[in-house]
Amino acid sequence: MATNRPSKLLGYLESRKNLTGSACGIVGLALTFAGAAGPYWPVVVAGLYGAGALLAPPERPPLPDFPDPSAQLDELREDYGKLRAYLTDVELPPAAAGHLTELTDLLTALLDPGWVAEVLAQDPEGVHALSRAVRQDVPEAVDTFVRTRWWTRLAPGTEPPERHLERQLSVLHGEAQSLATTLHEAEARRQESHTRYLEDRS
Repeated sequence: MATNRPSKLLGYLESRKNLTGSACGIVGLALTFAGAAGPYWPVVVAGLYGAGALLAPPERPPLPDFPDPSAQLDELREDYGKLRAYLTDVELPPAAAGHLTELTDLLTALLDPGWVAEVLAQDPEGVHALSRAVRQDVPEAVDTFVRTRWWTRLAPGTEPPERHLERQLSVLHGEAQSLATTLHEAEARRQESHTRYLEDRS
């Protein structure tokens, strides 16, 4: 407890309340030297200090230090590398493998460092969508297929699990393609805005 007192005292000395109160107290001293406060100058100085401390805006606690989108993308790239390593060990039917290749090619293009990633970093919803695809949707789709394929050997005649996997991968590819289109449209709008700016300037 004793070790916290100096830090609390120092924190109050640097606070807005103390600085505002001190400024008002200085005004009170100026009034005293000008002869306007009379014999009650200590009350005037203390009152002005208290009023200033009460009127000072409250202290704002510091915001949480969350990682910025660029740092989130760096972590996502590492997880994507783990996903790619996992996918190389999974045997898929040709059609599903083709869908997966199309999806991973698109995810690789979106996550590669460069100007595309810089645009993506400014779209928190896009980063979240990619994170969900890499960390949840793709591994869950593939793992569910692997487990379900084993059970179909015990119950032949049921719907082949690869059909569900193909449909899932198609949906995920569509979501990734939609994100790529959104990023492209944002850049196109930026280009159009710059064109209008140059034309209006001249």
